[in-house]
Amino acid sequence: MPQYLVAIQHPDNYDPSLEGEAMISDIGALNEEMDAADARFFAGGLEPAAKAKSLRKQPGGKVAITDGPYLETKEHVGGFWILEAADMDEALAWARKAVVACRVNVEVRAFLKIRPDAESLRNGDSQ
Repeated sequence: MPQYLVAIQHPDNYDPSLEGEAMISDIGALNEEMDAADARFFAGGLEPAAKAKSLRKQPGGKVAITDGPYLETKEHVGGFWILEAADMDEALAWARKAVVACRVNVEVRAFLKIRPDAESLRNGDSQ
């Protein structure tokens, strides 16, 4: 079954300590509903973007590590679900519920399908 990322978008100044009991309860209820439907593959919350580390390729094969997110935006991914859904419409139905439960914007993206030839190479098949 296809998998979809449902990413919770937090504003840059988001303070998770201000999440009320009602919101925490709503998210818990949504997780239970997803589990009952066998839709939730994985879910997790993320530390604030200010605690992120970004890595950038430098000339000569070096890598620079800096504080903060790679992209300078007004919103950052604050948490996510990986859902198994029949199609994008089903994933969007779950995402609508996530918007209500989390009280923030949500982005939905399908995972790329792995090419069969790449998968067989990983399994040691020489074709």
